[in-house]
Amino acid sequence: MSNGISFIVCCHNSTQRLRPTLAHLAAQEVPEGLAWEVVLVDNASSDDTAGFASREWPKQRDGVLRVVKEPIPGLIHARRRGWEEARHEVLSFVDDDNWLCPQWANLAVAVMHQHPEVGLCGGQIEAVCERPPPPWFEKFAHAYAVGRQGEQPNDITETRGYVWGAGLTTRKSALVELGEAGFRPMLTGRRGNALSAGEDSELCLALRKAGWRIWYEPRLKLRHFLPAGRLDWNYLRRLHRGFGASRVALNAYRVAWHLDEKPGTSRRSGSWVKEVRSTIVTLLKNHRRGLARFLFSQEGDDAILQVEDRLGFLLEMLIQRQGYDEAIQQRKDKTPVQRHGHPPSIASHTSWWVGTEKH
Repeated sequence: MSNGISFIVCCHNSTQRLRPTLAHLAAQEVPEGLAWEVVLVDNASSDDTAGFASREWPKQRDGVLRVVKEPIPGLIHARRRGWEEARHEVLSFVDDDNWLCPQWANLAVAVMHQHPEVGLCGGQIEAVCERPPPPWFEKFAHAYAVGRQGEQPNDITETRGYVWGAGLTTRKSALVELGEAGFRPMLTGRRGNALSAGEDSELCLALRKAGWRIWYEPRLKLRHFLPAGRLDWNYLRRLHRGFGASRVALNAYRVAWHLDEKPGTSRRSGSWVKEVRSTIVTLLKNHRRGLARFLFSQEGDDAILQVEDRLGFLLEMLIQRQGYDEAIQQRKDKTPVQRHGHPPSIASHTSWWVGTEKH
């Protein structure tokens, strides 16, 4: 396995979005001696994504692009196929609507080389909107995985605790370690048009628990194209409901690892019954304003988004039922091996589960 970089581009019916993404990848200013490649994963597409990508890739960059197929729908399956196929140690995951800065390859490899303790790195993301964004966009831009992920280049393991999936950079060796330790993700991420989320936060959790650090590097810049359909209030509401649903699986990690850190804690402390009861009480007590305006909300009302998040969590918990308690036990049984010093206390932080935009 080389010390170069593999860009992993996961695609599902991406012909309408892929051209500028490939153009920005082909424009990478890669210094002589740095090995690199683009692994494009065609994830159960029904259009001509694979053929389109091969035709669009510039001839002068022949040999850099490889197209592989993953028949099982779901972003996590596509990413797994991508990193399994990757030939290099540093991996950058690129969505089909992400436009990377020309210096990305060199900067990403340099950061991971300079900080061998870092297992995850994220950059600064700018929105490129197909139409003028609505007045509320800046307030909720983070839900679209847009903006800064820190104030300056720094270790954000103990503060923010996660990075967005767009442009997420990691190490192949770290993912191999997770697999060897028995880690199997619970969240699949984007599947077609489903607004599911959380698989990138789950990966951050697992790598943190294994002792890897998380780094923010603002020089790693990408632009995230947002079509008009995503700049819609109802879309944002659906997005937040998806965030809430993904927190069920992420919460299972928090509870399981809290029990590991404090063996004397009652097993009932994070049970399905307690979580459902607590969520209902929170909705009725803390979100009465949002519930009262739920059906008649005006755009930009953050109380409605909080209700959507809580409802997403509650509905997913009701679907999971006893499977939630089983998931906690599975997370206890599949805790990644801690090979890199003393990992942070996951249970003491609450910011790690914040959702990211999945479309």
